[in-house]
Amino acid sequence: MAEYAKIFTKNNNNTKVKYILNEHGELIAALTSGLLMLIGWLLTYENTIFSIVFFIIAFVIGGYAKAKEGITETIEKKTLNVELLMFLAAIGSALIGYWWEGGVLIFIFALSGALETYTTNKSRKEISSLMNIQPEKATRIEDGEERVIHAKELAVGDRIIVKPGERIPADGVILKGETTVDESAITGESLPVMKCKNDEVFAGTINVNGVLIVEVAKKANDTLFQKIIDLVQNAQSEKSPSQLFIEKFEDVYVKVVLFAVLLMMVIPHFAFGWSFADTLYRAMVLLVVASPCAVVASIMPATLAAISNGAKRGVLFKGGVHLEQLGHIKAVAFDKTGTLTLGQPSVTDVVPFGDRNEHDLLRLAAAIEHHSNHPLAQAIVHEYKKLSQVPLPEVGDMEETAGLGVEATVDGQRWRIGQAGWFLDDEPAEAQSLKEEGKTVVYVGNEAGIQGLIAMKDKVRPEASSAIKTLKSLGIHTIMLTGDHETTARAVAKEAGVDVYVAKCLPEEKLAYIKNIKESYGRTAMVGDGMNDAPALATADVGIAMGEGTDVALETADVVLMKNSLDKIAYAIQLSRRMNRVVKQNITFAVAVIFLLICSNFLQVINLPFGVVGHEGSTILVILNGLRLLRSVAGEKGRTETPSSKWRLTEGLNRQASVSKN
Repeated sequence: MAEYAKIFTKNNNNTKVKYILNEHGELIAALTSGLLMLIGWLLTYENTIFSIVFFIIAFVIGGYAKAKEGITETIEKKTLNVELLMFLAAIGSALIGYWWEGGVLIFIFALSGALETYTTNKSRKEISSLMNIQPEKATRIEDGEERVIHAKELAVGDRIIVKPGERIPADGVILKGETTVDESAITGESLPVMKCKNDEVFAGTINVNGVLIVEVAKKANDTLFQKIIDLVQNAQSEKSPSQLFIEKFEDVYVKVVLFAVLLMMVIPHFAFGWSFADTLYRAMVLLVVASPCAVVASIMPATLAAISNGAKRGVLFKGGVHLEQLGHIKAVAFDKTGTLTLGQPSVTDVVPFGDRNEHDLLRLAAAIEHHSNHPLAQAIVHEYKKLSQVPLPEVGDMEETAGLGVEATVDGQRWRIGQAGWFLDDEPAEAQSLKEEGKTVVYVGNEAGIQGLIAMKDKVRPEASSAIKTLKSLGIHTIMLTGDHETTARAVAKEAGVDVYVAKCLPEEKLAYIKNIKESYGRTAMVGDGMNDAPALATADVGIAMGEGTDVALETADVVLMKNSLDKIAYAIQLSRRMNRVVKQNITFAVAVIFLLICSNFLQVINLPFGVVGHEGSTILVILNGLRLLRSVAGEKGRTETPSSKWRLTEGLNRQASVSKN
């Protein structure tokens, strides 16, 4: 603990001693206090003066940090707190001659404080370990030579070399080389991931077995690695609504306890004939057992443990308030492109007509689309290169017709690739069938007519269906909001398994739908990745962003899925529900123990040491209960809940939307 480090290492430059005292000073002080208390107790049979000296030293060593904390907070914030109550109880016990009892109070209070500090440090361990593995050095290629520099000196566009076993110093794209990369620090996934040319790599991950040439894409302060650290550090400093309530409650409650102690010093003496010494003693016991230490410790350790649990598994909460809210979610709305789907269209069907074959048709289409940046064009080129090593033919006289497609000369013939309207009025049955499956169809033809068609589709994420199914098992309603047309929306919604979908949904209309969902079902989460999702993310009770989403979405959201894994949503909700249950358990248990101890004290069936043990023991138990949240909640099962209200998406909207149920 820092307070003890300052005292014992003021004139000591021994780094190891400072480290031990900073890390374990509170525990060392508590144990030292306990040892001195034991010596003082043994000396009471031989020399009372010497025993009191040992008791006083034990009081100072064990109670210094907490007493200073309580007095400082009282002066600066002008509020009363638990630390002050314990300090007064210990001093009061000593003044009426109960040195041993007061010392036991100081010892156990210091010990429980050390345990709470350990719990807090334990819950922050994941972030500390991230900071420790943050890369500091990078090997930059300058004029063909390698130069080792600090990672913070890297600029966007720099080329760096990463050798086997080294940590990648910056986010970037592989220019040359193949390897497997350990991304566990970023995603929580233990298995290494295969990486090759044009793949993204992230700062802080480990290059396992190949030499890479990487082009830097982001500065050190903007890397995904740094964002993880910043997000979780901010989350751990932000307090949940329950924590804020407890802090306000603590100030009022402490005043009530002090007033009750004053009454206890007087009323039993006159009303029940207790001796004045007994009333003072019982007042000191009341001061101890009525202190809300366990209530105060019921929330923060549990919240920090849950935030760290989520961070370890790739779910970043931006604050305790969002973690607490997530457990009360009744509906989850999803964007389609880049969220339920991969956001990268791929070729699914190549249908040649006449004497053409699939390879020839794909070769002609890829040649025409080779220089286009359109996602559909890139999908065709990627598919051809994946299937064939034969170079593409030369293309000449390329012309683009807006809204229709592209034409060019290939192999001495004029070819076109584009929409059906450029070729014919009515689409063939093959095309209509493919569109019913939610696929986008482009036609390839020449002067003789259509020679074939190519169908593409933005694939649904592999885990989407199981993720939606798990959410439903938790009693949560699922909705898809997309700007895509009806046919594609229906196909994706059916494959993913969402309850309801809305097609042709503009960004401003997403916001309106989110408001209607909240009115129909209650607290709602929105999952998205794009700039156009930002208004809906902000309007929802909890906004959830995909880790590879736009900066606007990441900044607007309350929760970030670092691995883009939709199944982590259910995990986060289960974690939140478990945390809320643990907090309720802690508060119920703490209040029950306080009530029982107060009654027992009034009935004179407990003494001060027993009151101290009961009070501080309950504090230790609630801290340990909160610490359980560091463990995985994968084994928890959701409870199916019956919806209490009917679905009304279009109510209050200005236009008739396309709403369908599967």
